Amino acid sequence: MRIDVLTLFPEMFSGPLHTSMLGRAEKNGILEFGVHNIRDWSLNKHHNTDDYAFGGGAGMVMMPQPVFDCMEAVTGGAPARRILMTPRGKTLTPSYARELAKEDRLVILTGHYEGLDERINELIDDEVSIGDYVLTGGELPAMVLIDCVSRFIPGVLGCSESAEDESFSNDGLLEYPQYTRPADFRGRLVPEVLLNGNHAEINKWRRQQSLLKTLQMRPELLSGADLSKKDLEFLSGHGWEPGE
Repeated sequence: MRIDVLTLFPEMFSGPLHTSMLGRAEKNGILEFGVHNIRDWSLNKHHNTDDYAFGGGAGMVMMPQPVFDCMEAVTGGAPARRILMTPRGKTLTPSYARELAKEDRLVILTGHYEGLDERINELIDDEVSIGDYVLTGGELPAMVLIDCVSRFIPGVLGCSESAEDESFSNDGLLEYPQYTRPADFRGRLVPEVLLNGNHAEINKWRRQQSLLKTLQMRPELLSGADLSKKDLEFLSGHGWEPGE
């Protein structure tokens, strides 16, 4: 996959896109990144990209001209899924990330200032948010989107099962507790079931722990989770009933 980012602050991406998991994927030719400074397409002699809003109001608004010209130059008319990071967009979820991971190319526009000229939305296929809060710009959300989507691209993770075993990927539940050596750390013991080699019992324990962790931390997720009859019986035994 190729991922292009349109931003006013390209220096913010110099580290995150080229280190750790993303850096390895880039080195192995699985991912290709392009970061483009929107200011380079400004026709203003000062390379401004914002102006006052018609009708008044606080803050500045990004002008359409630099964004249109940048998007057109970067895509060159070639097919791409064009995404705007914005608080008003649909919330990023694992299912949406999986959908994006099937694309050959993503172009991500990061907003800044008070917002973007509404005409810029003609360029956009999807508006995406990483949560119900506002940041100073779309750069950090773009990094989150890239990292999340990349995990579902074959070959990016060292273990192909990792993305499926994590929170929200396990039938909508939070991830079960994990342990490593030593089995006894300052009197804090690893659960015996994880040491006996009985994989059926281990899988049962992990499923139940995912259910408990979700019930304790994010009970609202249970209403949308894929629960079996045994799951419902287990949860009922811990005081939860469907519809709560």
